[in-house]
Amino acid sequence: MADLAPDTADAFLGGRLRLYQPSSGHRAGTDTVLLAASVPATASGLAIDVGAGVGAVGLAAALAAPGLRIALLELESALAALARANVAANRLDGRAFVAHADLLSPDSCRAAGLEPASADLVLTNPPFLSGDKARISPDAGKAKAHVIGAGGLVAWIHACLALLKSGGTFLMIHRADALAEILQSLSIAVGALVLLPIHPSDNRPATRILVRGLKGRRTPLTVAPALVLHGENGAFTPQAEALHRGEARLDWDALAAS
Repeated sequence: MADLAPDTADAFLGGRLRLYQPSSGHRAGTDTVLLAASVPATASGLAIDVGAGVGAVGLAAALAAPGLRIALLELESALAALARANVAANRLDGRAFVAHADLLSPDSCRAAGLEPASADLVLTNPPFLSGDKARISPDAGKAKAHVIGAGGLVAWIHACLALLKSGGTFLMIHRADALAEILQSLSIAVGALVLLPIHPSDNRPATRILVRGLKGRRTPLTVAPALVLHGENGAFTPQAEALHRGEARLDWDALAAS
């Protein structure tokens, strides 16, 4: 773990999930909670958490959906080591494993046990920034977590879809201002899209977008009513609080019908 500050042990989802993560740099937060809450409790088969970091999203999904087997796909060696520790700490050794591999290299993924078109579910929180356009954090951990590699978001999404079975579910959280690029990247292979805008508060624009799609489907896109995170007093709204405590989940069928 040479590139990371000493790790800390933190409790998530009302104490249901124990996480070792770096004490500085990128750390799990609201994006992690919302993406994990997007996984249906009835989901089954193989799920791949792409860009898993210390495994927060995938392990939270495993706790909520007992029918899932979880692969935590992570390139950075130090984060992959923490992810392995988190698998053990949460007693998920029989249902979760770390795939230390490069998403953009099919050979690397195969060597880690991930075949093309093998996943029933892919969930991902890609790095938000492009190295040639953004001001990069001097913190090495944050820089690696926040800056996407060669090919940018388009290459990341296409590589995710290559791992997904026909009919499988794709789940992603990302910056709301990247929506046009997201839709373009998904347009050839994914349909039945549901977009959930995430607003920090009622009077502020969406800063995040949650995306659900099904590979190989052609059902039209739906924009769901927004999720608002904070009330006037700055505290979480009741829905956001329930999601953070692991007491509620996002119902994509209901969102698509609303």
